[in-house]
Amino acid sequence: MIIWAEGEVTRIRAHWAGAVEVMARRDDDSECRALVYTDLMTAPEVGDRLLMNVAALDRGLGTGGYALVVAVLGPDGHLKGQPDRPRGHLVKSRYSPLQTMVAGADEQGSPFHDLLADADSIDGLPVVVADLHSALPAILAAVHHDRPGTRVVYLMSDHGALPIAFSRTVAQLRDAGQLAATVTVGQAFGGDLEAVTVHSGLLAARLALAADLVVLTQGPGNLGTGTRWGFSGVATGEAVNATATLGGRAVGSLRISGADQRPRHVGVSHHSLTAYGRVALQPADLAVPVLADAARLSGIDGLDRVVALADQVDRAVATLSRHRLVRIELDGLDQALLDTPVGLSTMGRGLSQDPAYFLAAAASGRLAARMLTPTGGTE
Repeated sequence: MIIWAEGEVTRIRAHWAGAVEVMARRDDDSECRALVYTDLMTAPEVGDRLLMNVAALDRGLGTGGYALVVAVLGPDGHLKGQPDRPRGHLVKSRYSPLQTMVAGADEQGSPFHDLLADADSIDGLPVVVADLHSALPAILAAVHHDRPGTRVVYLMSDHGALPIAFSRTVAQLRDAGQLAATVTVGQAFGGDLEAVTVHSGLLAARLALAADLVVLTQGPGNLGTGTRWGFSGVATGEAVNATATLGGRAVGSLRISGADQRPRHVGVSHHSLTAYGRVALQPADLAVPVLADAARLSGIDGLDRVVALADQVDRAVATLSRHRLVRIELDGLDQALLDTPVGLSTMGRGLSQDPAYFLAAAASGRLAARMLTPTGGTE
């Protein structure tokens, strides 16, 4: 299940909140990129020895192509330092060799325990749900284009990457001021607040972090098997149910593509139809982009392919009769996406390679922003 490798740090490539990327020379003389999570171990230096898990790298799998560092050793081969002492009692990545202890937002001793102990409502909070992490910057681009200053909290579920530090997108969005805070739920860890479930994470976002709006996706690196049910993003439907249970307003982001080579993902992806049509038992507001508007947009290649999808998308969403279908015009979203502070990429395709995907995600951000009053409450 694990392929172990040892090596030596030859260069520090980059660092961001919670992570350091290095180049390492493995003991077989090959070189690889390796990722160190600094919440789990001490930060490395050139010359340090590393113990790495290279299974996904050697099999050609995974997002990013990294060896994942299990331990940082000094040049003498002994354990180098310790991370900070755990602050709480929640164990995440439970019963794995790298289980980590964190402080839960609602555990005893938390400053938010009393606030959250009997909490049962998020009071109309708009919650944008999407099945891929790559939708996050496009959603935020539209929110901040239409309603600058919105306090957005990102809630990361545990269906993709578990450490939030794996997402350079999140780190860059924080640096750019587009994300106010983060919450990691389930087995995911590393957010500003930690929660046990999506439900408690939503309550923490609303009550402890004063979110105007929440975006909820899995972390980078979704898991899929090419089948209807074997896809981690099916949990989008469960997120709709959790939001409704707590009195929030779920906004569904449709996964739409005009460039995917797999027929099941052209137009509205079969995963969106499954999540919203079969899994979500509570109604949501689904943002349906008016794709014909793409003819008036500029600065993005491939917009003719977006227009060509309009009829196909309309037929597909008509089957989602449980939900409120809200048609969202696209005017201005071209500039919002072009101005985003982070690179846009989904399945290796950028904005001009698959504009329909990013415009659909942005449409959900626009719909959620419209639910807010000028003072930050919900309409």
